[in-house]
Amino acid sequence: MNVETVKSVARECGFELAGVARAEDSTDFERYQNWVDRGMAGEMRYLTDRRAEMRRDPRSLLAGARSVICVGKLYNTHPEIKDPAISRYAWGSRDYHEVLRESLERMVERLSAIEPFEWKICVDTAPLLERSYARLAGLGWIGKNTCLIHEPLGSWFFLGEILTSLELEADTPPPDRCGSCTRCIDACPTQALVPADGGWTLDSRRCISYLTIELRGPIPEELQHGVGTHLFGCDICQEVCPWNGRAPVTTDPAFEPREIPALEELAQMTEGEFREFAKGTPLARPKYAGFQRNLEIARKNRVGQAIFPAAGY
Repeated sequence: MNVETVKSVARECGFELAGVARAEDSTDFERYQNWVDRGMAGEMRYLTDRRAEMRRDPRSLLAGARSVICVGKLYNTHPEIKDPAISRYAWGSRDYHEVLRESLERMVERLSAIEPFEWKICVDTAPLLERSYARLAGLGWIGKNTCLIHEPLGSWFFLGEILTSLELEADTPPPDRCGSCTRCIDACPTQALVPADGGWTLDSRRCISYLTIELRGPIPEELQHGVGTHLFGCDICQEVCPWNGRAPVTTDPAFEPREIPALEELAQMTEGEFREFAKGTPLARPKYAGFQRNLEIARKNRVGQAIFPAAGY
């Protein structure tokens, strides 16, 4: 099987980006390990436990892997129609993990009909340095905001992979085109993008997305003002990126923005109502207590006083 066939099937299955990297030790693993050792993963133990070492080599997930088919699925939607309190990737009615997995399964089915092979599907829950392999597969470079950036389509992409026993010709990584631009670094309200290894990295402990989604317990007081009115995630470092100035908009109905209630309405939701509202979407991740915590801080930052019920932490 050749690479062009793989890319053609990927497009037919709804992926705007596709490429191939070799299934071998990641050249970025030492950088990742240094990031972990510096405590920058915060409380995300799935990044620091036994699964951390598995990220060194994709063959720890599929022993017979020879290639990594990397794909990107656009999720950008019209920003003028939603409140930035919720990150753009969570505006739709479905969890992107399910959407990507279904599309990757269709890819495997079609490719297997051409030539049988061993395979394993990965989305972002697998212990794989997916941005590193996506870069090696030619999908883009890793920007100063640590997002994968494609020229000219930008960075509003979900990434997925198929580890395969197929011996495919690898693509070539593109050059880094961030240049001297520091817009993402300058715009971050909590200064989460910090110098590291001669470049820049993300200190998750200061990142609004981490604070509003992954962190369990209270958000550090010194960072609460920087969180602003964000309730779930943050898109600032992507919104200010010049490469997203002409980013295309997805036509996938799974990511079509749904109605999001106003802050006051969200604050009045019972736990049962919140579970129903967030069911099947990324919004369920921080759970009811975490969402209430975020609402409390958002209200304080908006009007200078707390009127929402206590967060339950």
